[in-house]
Amino acid sequence: MAELGAGSLLLGDPAFNYQEHELTERLKRLYPAVNEEETPLPRSWSPKDKYSYIGLSQNNLRVHYKGHGKNHKDAASVRATHPIPAACGIYYFEVKIVSKGRDGYMGIGLSAQGVNMNRLPGWDKHSYGYHGDDGHSFCSSGTGQPYGPTFTTGDVIGCCVNLINNTCFYTKNGISLGVAFTDLPPNLYPTVGLQTPGEIVDANFGQQPFVFDIEDYMSEWRAKIHGMIARFPIGERLGEWQAVLQNMVSSYLVHHGYCATATAFARATETLIQEDQSSIKNRQRIQKLVLAGRVGEAIEATQQLYPTLLEHNPNLLFMLKCRQFVEMVNGTDSEVRCFSLRSPKSQDSYPGSPSLSLRHGAPSTHLHAGGADSPTCSNGVTPPNKPKSHGATKYPGVSSASSSTSSSPSSVNYSESNSSDSTKSQPHSTNSNQETSDSEMEIEAEHYTNGVADGSTRIMNGTYKHQEILQPDDNSLGNGVTDEGGSRQLCGGNQAATERMIQFGRELQALNEQLCRQYGKNAMHKKMLQDAFSLLAYSDPWNCPVGQQLDPMQREALCSALNSAILESQNLPKQPPLMLALGQATECVQLMARVRSGSCSFARVDNFLH
Repeated sequence: MAELGAGSLLLGDPAFNYQEHELTERLKRLYPAVNEEETPLPRSWSPKDKYSYIGLSQNNLRVHYKGHGKNHKDAASVRATHPIPAACGIYYFEVKIVSKGRDGYMGIGLSAQGVNMNRLPGWDKHSYGYHGDDGHSFCSSGTGQPYGPTFTTGDVIGCCVNLINNTCFYTKNGISLGVAFTDLPPNLYPTVGLQTPGEIVDANFGQQPFVFDIEDYMSEWRAKIHGMIARFPIGERLGEWQAVLQNMVSSYLVHHGYCATATAFARATETLIQEDQSSIKNRQRIQKLVLAGRVGEAIEATQQLYPTLLEHNPNLLFMLKCRQFVEMVNGTDSEVRCFSLRSPKSQDSYPGSPSLSLRHGAPSTHLHAGGADSPTCSNGVTPPNKPKSHGATKYPGVSSASSSTSSSPSSVNYSESNSSDSTKSQPHSTNSNQETSDSEMEIEAEHYTNGVADGSTRIMNGTYKHQEILQPDDNSLGNGVTDEGGSRQLCGGNQAATERMIQFGRELQALNEQLCRQYGKNAMHKKMLQDAFSLLAYSDPWNCPVGQQLDPMQREALCSALNSAILESQNLPKQPPLMLALGQATECVQLMARVRSGSCSFARVDNFLH
């Protein structure tokens, strides 16, 4: 158990919690490459790894001597709780001399695990110290070498370990004293030793700002490492590297649907785009719908444009359906928005709506080929008294009667692979892109905070007009549908919409049970359902323990997964090579930093992305 002593703060004390938060933030800023779950940073002295003449207090940051102090055999030391992680690159801590005591026989430095604690740091092998009584440095030897000035009460001594070149230097009151040790071994612990009565020191492992400007020193080394990388010789392979990088950038732009930018880049660099523009823009439309919270329409578009995709991806299909339920709660999905487009006073029951059966392509009461006369309430809904344009389709070149938004594919092949036979069954529009300029098609995800459109949205033949898909109204930038008082309401506060959501939930539960019967229980599916359904247990779902599901940011992962599945179904990379290369480089640098390549701590990939 930690020794608390006078002046200690207890766990749960607001002041203690604030100090811990400040410490964590400062350590993250100083040592961004360190993963403390794997390699914790020193934060205090260890009450277990010390000699008996050492006393600890002030949350194990204050050290005082409680021995006899007659001779060197009464020396006592204490190590920090953890060794210095290699991923720090450069590590620093400071010790303030509260009292030099009788003789000021104090040592500040480093030691390896297992070094005798009945000694001052520096006297034994794998032990290093700077002593206050004579200013000497001790490097694994009882014989010291002249190094710096003596230190006494009121002085602040800093110890910096450079893991890039394996050296150590000290500071006194914010001034560097120069290199003290070289060729340091790994896994050293901050260590302090005392020898005479009355000696008291306080440690600062980041709890307070340091006296020495360690961040400026780190910046100097970071600049050195970046310069070394920039000067790395490429030589005669420069042209080859450029071609590879240009193809990687092009594929990245295509992957994320930046059609106009990809075309301009390909023209400037004379590179080829591996995917035709109609296919890119089809993916764009689907991504926009997901990011706008109109998941039901995204499912419908996917089934129309890529008929077998969701059949081969049961997990993805189920994720989409669960997200659609969440967006119903949010009031953004067309299954419930259609009711808001009616008179606000209208609370009549919803018309019959399609089920979530696994049948795909079966007749639906909500899609009418050739322009049906009766209004529908599926995803993309024709409300009463709205003009209908017969024969129009949201996805030119694809029949508007192919499937309902709420229906799932039939004869589903629940293979984990989603690329088999996909190239034979993924028709793409050849004329769907002429009506809209590339600049209109560029995806800007930040414009879609929830995608709720107001009642003026024009609807044709059960589908939103193309322009509305691409350019949602400014009034759509809320999160959920609000009432006149500005408060958010479940399904926009519409009773019929709420009834439709509940029915959809029952159908979703039935779909899950059917999948369980066919393919066994799926823990992920069960958790998704529980989380989604839990929203209904709260009067204010947006401010509840599971309310983060309603955050528009949660759409992004699903959008990415659907986009990757579409690409893979066309035998294109599910992830752009540029992202794979960056991910590999990042992981490689982190791994090298963990295995004591200190320079990698200052070679973070993010620093080179402008």
